[in-house]
Amino acid sequence: MMKKRTPISEIMTRKVVTLDIHDNLETAEHLFKTHRIRHIPVISGAEVRGILSYTDLLRISFADAVDEDEGSVDTIVYNLFTIEQVMAKNLVSVASSTTIKEVAEILSKKEFHAIPVIDDNKLVGIVTTTDLINYLLDQF
Repeated sequence: MMKKRTPISEIMTRKVVTLDIHDNLETAEHLFKTHRIRHIPVISGAEVRGILSYTDLLRISFADAVDEDEGSVDTIVYNLFTIEQVMAKNLVSVASSTTIKEVAEILSKKEFHAIPVIDDNKLVGIVTTTDLINYLLDQF
């Protein structure tokens, strides 16, 4: 039976891969591919400033103009933009005590698919729609 009050800390990813706001997009692409993830919080000092999604990166890399099998996007494009220009800035975050149900409600209403989990101004995790779906599947 699904517990209504289960906190997001139960299913969030705790080892968060992050980008510094001054990193370049090539670094970002490398992290996406190495870790096989789709969302990376962007930090400046200890503060979370935004989230970069793999979709954002593909949008500027004109990936659809590249032959699918090639797998290499012309990295020159990456030098035309900064992470800050490409990342999503209107950040919604939750605390680790926020319930899974509340997080599901936020993600169902928004255009994004990942939320940073922040306690006392410190990034403690990230939760994605995939985490939620996997949690729901476990309940069946």
